[in-house]
Amino acid sequence: MVKSYEGFELDSTFGVIASNSNISWLPPLSSASHTSAGRVVSAGLEEVLIWDIKTGTQVSKWRDSKGNREITSIAQVENGEMIATGYSDGSIKIWDSRSGTELINFSGHKNAITCLSFDKSGTRLASGSRDSNIIVWDLVSEEGLYRLRSHRDQITSIVFLSAKLDKNTGDEGENDMTDIDINVDEAENKWLLSTSKDGLVKLWDLDTQHCVETHVSHRGECWSLGVSPNETLAITSGNDKELKAWALFLGDDVEDGNRVVELGALQKQSVDKALKVLFHPFSPFFAIQNNDKTVEIWRARTADEVRKSVARKIKRRREKGVNEDDLAKITEEDVTERFVQFAFIRTPAKVKSFDWASTTTGTFKKESLQLIIALNNNSIEYYNIDLPDSYKKNEATPDFSRQFAIDLLGHRTDIRAISVSSDDKMVATASNGSLKIWNIRTTSCLRTFECGYALCTSFLPGDALLVVGTKNGDIELFDVASSTLLETIPAHEGAVWSLDVSTDGKTLVTGGADKTVKFWEFKIVEEEVIGTSRTMPRMKLKNTKALQLTDDVLAVKLSPCGKFIAASLLDNTVKVFFVDTLKFYLNLYGHKLPVLSLDISFDSKLLVTSSADKNIKLWGLDFGDCHKSIFAHQDSIMNVVFEKDSHHFFSASKDKLIKYWDGDKFENIQKLEGHHSEVWCIAVAHNGEFLISAAHDKSIRVWQRSDEPIFLEELREKELEELYEATLTSSLEGDDDGLFRSRKEGEDAEENEESHVERVGKQTIETLKAGEKVIEALEIGDKDLDLMAAWKQGKLTNPKLALPARDPRLAFMNISAEDFVFSVLEKIKAAQLEDALFVLPFNQVTAMLRFIEIWVKNPKNIGLICRVLFFLIKVHQKQIVANKIMKPMLENVKEFLRLNLKNQHQEIGYNMSGLKFIKQNWDTHHKKDFIDEKEFKADAEKTTQKRAFTTFA
Repeated sequence: MVKSYEGFELDSTFGVIASNSNISWLPPLSSASHTSAGRVVSAGLEEVLIWDIKTGTQVSKWRDSKGNREITSIAQVENGEMIATGYSDGSIKIWDSRSGTELINFSGHKNAITCLSFDKSGTRLASGSRDSNIIVWDLVSEEGLYRLRSHRDQITSIVFLSAKLDKNTGDEGENDMTDIDINVDEAENKWLLSTSKDGLVKLWDLDTQHCVETHVSHRGECWSLGVSPNETLAITSGNDKELKAWALFLGDDVEDGNRVVELGALQKQSVDKALKVLFHPFSPFFAIQNNDKTVEIWRARTADEVRKSVARKIKRRREKGVNEDDLAKITEEDVTERFVQFAFIRTPAKVKSFDWASTTTGTFKKESLQLIIALNNNSIEYYNIDLPDSYKKNEATPDFSRQFAIDLLGHRTDIRAISVSSDDKMVATASNGSLKIWNIRTTSCLRTFECGYALCTSFLPGDALLVVGTKNGDIELFDVASSTLLETIPAHEGAVWSLDVSTDGKTLVTGGADKTVKFWEFKIVEEEVIGTSRTMPRMKLKNTKALQLTDDVLAVKLSPCGKFIAASLLDNTVKVFFVDTLKFYLNLYGHKLPVLSLDISFDSKLLVTSSADKNIKLWGLDFGDCHKSIFAHQDSIMNVVFEKDSHHFFSASKDKLIKYWDGDKFENIQKLEGHHSEVWCIAVAHNGEFLISAAHDKSIRVWQRSDEPIFLEELREKELEELYEATLTSSLEGDDDGLFRSRKEGEDAEENEESHVERVGKQTIETLKAGEKVIEALEIGDKDLDLMAAWKQGKLTNPKLALPARDPRLAFMNISAEDFVFSVLEKIKAAQLEDALFVLPFNQVTAMLRFIEIWVKNPKNIGLICRVLFFLIKVHQKQIVANKIMKPMLENVKEFLRLNLKNQHQEIGYNMSGLKFIKQNWDTHHKKDFIDEKEFKADAEKTTQKRAFTTFA
């Protein structure tokens, strides 16, 4: 009988506050207090996390159940109702921020998404990627509109811009970003401004879908782009401390000249490059995120301030005897006069991302600015910057303060050790500087302790105490209930690399870099309470004996029987000793690099070792023979642990994988994929029902035992299928665009490679399966049409001719062939329809046109019919034109389609008129206009024509 195994599946993930994506501020919920600081959206690796800034708690968590891709970019519409997330595989998801449900799924890029931007109406989304392409998506029709190809490197920023007359100039004909009340919401987003690591700034006309202007922004890469709220000014950043300002002239009245004009350069205070530039939506400020621990805030001066500053400079230069030619260079148009540095914020760790907070009309405060900053140490901070009543020269830097921080539910540094309590309800995680205790079921943080650089940890019997081994050689003893450090013991002269507690709970053994293994006993001593005469019992560790070895001890383990102790040394060997006499028993050698972890099975018969040489070795403790050597991972294996009461074991590696093994048959049972970086440590529950792992990505993952059995043969077949599917889709991705161009342009394909616009498409397994379903439906439907046509023809001569045997699927559903094919098309997602139709061979295209001819006579969904028809004609244009049989078919389609579209147009017009009437009626009965009497009389007097009397009668 084929043996089956019980596998493990991911149950929960916690410990991550903000991963590598940007963050975005959300206004507080309507039910929240007016004192709330709002919410922040961050990426928790593959999850979307919503945090309450004031309380530091997690409000909600959204997860894509289909994949394990890391989120790389986040954007939201202006009202915050929809949130877009871009992933490392090039896919995009649109979420409803209120319910947390997934609305739309797009797939078009071949590499990670780097930036996302909604237009003002929230109906279009632009995405930039590492593949140097920009794609504009339609959220209403749920499809990609077009792909813009002109950049030669990663896209760093994209912004929709509006086209509106007379919004480009201020009162004196110059750009003025201090006029923040200019309304650009009414104008259509006709333009798109983009920057890339190729150093270019490009302006795209979205009506013609072409790049109309290209400017060289910086010497090297262009890392960020910020546009003022009134869309008259843009700031770009490069590799150095220089920022460049650009004037934007986007109105229809610009006939000649450039629409993007360089104004000049600004010098930042930080010498590192700026990674993000963001303007405040209501105030004349913009913030700059540097590639260090700083955020700079700059202010735009008013026209009066600029005029006074220029006059002051000219006056002082004249007093110093500067000639008039140099004085003429000091003008009000100088960008260094118009922008000055306002504040300089230093953070405790490197800045990963930031966003302005309190940016809605209900939360905006005129007397201060608010910033949320995501740091590289897995925390988010909220800063408040006070604004002065007036701005004077040489005034002190404004005060800023950190009001809130989200840092409790995560470690600042990598988790290096993990331990599960004896009742499997708590887990302790230790890192450099902190020790945290978590509730496994609720994933809430119960305790946080300050500690040294932790390398190993373990619960002591009773789960009331925790012991931690540190890098400086100390053993720290913590009391869980009182959240206190009981004792710090200088145990070793070097790092304490490993520790283990005996099965009976009476002995603690530690191994250190000072080449010794030490044994400790737990003693209860009575200590006098300071300031009183009372005494209280306290746990103490007493060193009973030590084992001196020849090299640094990297790992130690006591056998469950209490008879042996195994220690791995820096010389690549593992030595086994008797616990009672410390006499040498076995020397296990064979690894090419040091053994990083080891464990002994429940029956003390097997010892498993993992090494930096990527191998796992299984040894017998009776004779010290190597049972099996397995090349287990693609990188160093950091940890290996036996499962309870079995010879199955787990291994964790730097290759991001955790593997489940059968120690008797030496078979790999399962691969646990979930972590996005090196897995440092794992721990198995005492009841064997779950596994906990911690990695460099700061995440703690709980893997629960599943009820679904695993058969190794099926597992191997599934892995081969996944490998084949990945190879198939990658090959189709490479040929997709070229095939489309060759079909569309033929011999002009070479010229079309330089085109700036292309079709949006990406072949995935889902689109291939959808295409196969369409082909299958067309084959069934085409045969049924021929069958029914022959039956009707035969019925003319034989009225009693029996109905032929139709396809079982059609007969079961009692549906016509055209309705069956149409139902298959309707089930395909809108974003995947064109990619599914793209795989149809030409003989199936003729069958599809045959069905379209039937559909247009009695249309159910005219939009879907038109989309299918137009795409097939665009792709197979040359073959269709050369086919004489299809000419009468297309003429019939054209005639009926025009009639149906005309009816659809009239129906839409009627509905629009009805909606306008309903709106006018509502406004008439529910809205009142307030008119100022004085202003009304003044306006009336101005417009009234006065008679001039020359004589009096």
